[in-house]
Amino acid sequence: MRIAVAGKGGAGKTTISATLSRLVASKGTPVVAIDADSNPNLASALGMGADGVRSTALPPSLVSRRLDGPALAGEVAEVLRSHATTGPDGLKLVVMGAPDHAEQGCLCASHAVVSAMLADLGSYQDWTVVVDLEASPEHMSRGTARNVDVLILVAEPYYRSLAAVGRLAVLATELPIPRVAVVLNKVRGPEDALAMGEFCINHGLECLGELPWSEEILGADRAGVCLFDYMPDGEVVTAVSSLVDRLETVSGTREGSVSMSAQAVI
Repeated sequence: MRIAVAGKGGAGKTTISATLSRLVASKGTPVVAIDADSNPNLASALGMGADGVRSTALPPSLVSRRLDGPALAGEVAEVLRSHATTGPDGLKLVVMGAPDHAEQGCLCASHAVVSAMLADLGSYQDWTVVVDLEASPEHMSRGTARNVDVLILVAEPYYRSLAAVGRLAVLATELPIPRVAVVLNKVRGPEDALAMGEFCINHGLECLGELPWSEEILGADRAGVCLFDYMPDGEVVTAVSSLVDRLETVSGTREGSVSMSAQAVI
């Protein structure tokens, strides 16, 4: 299953992406975590040091432009061997290319590489792919997220965050994404949960679940460690685990995908 996580800046996308990735990997499922943010932070959230990760970012040369859209110039297995960094429980982290200099220009090719990689990873049905998207609608306008099976929109209980999720949801309907769902994050009480639940109902959106406001996240950040390592039995990790269970109720696999062995790639 290919899962993308989107939302307004600061909504909690990276924390959710990292925790979800670690939870699934800890159960023995092959996981590819993709940091699709030009300001990458997923490595540290996963509990991996940043050293050695940035140097293996996906180069634009990996993508080949074709009439039916971008495609990888080589096999996805080779891309992972060459550019992925192995993290806890064997998960593989790949990082989208980021600008090296000011006035370098747009990141069109970097987005195209991520889109092409997601398309090819769809053939590996026994894998879980988690994409941490940047806080921008650009991944929708460029179609970066078009090849995911589930798009999770992370919303906080205030107007601007909900408005951002609403705009992203509209754009998502124009892409062939089978399932779009909202996660209500930083919920402080029943009033927050009620307001955000009503938002989902009014906009015809699936509410996948809610995560509580918790000092656990702040504590993990201050300690400089992954939330999953800091408090594996805490309320936030437990809530994300419930999200994983709900995601697994729908396979998200598209017709025509070819089942391939994880061992053939890693």
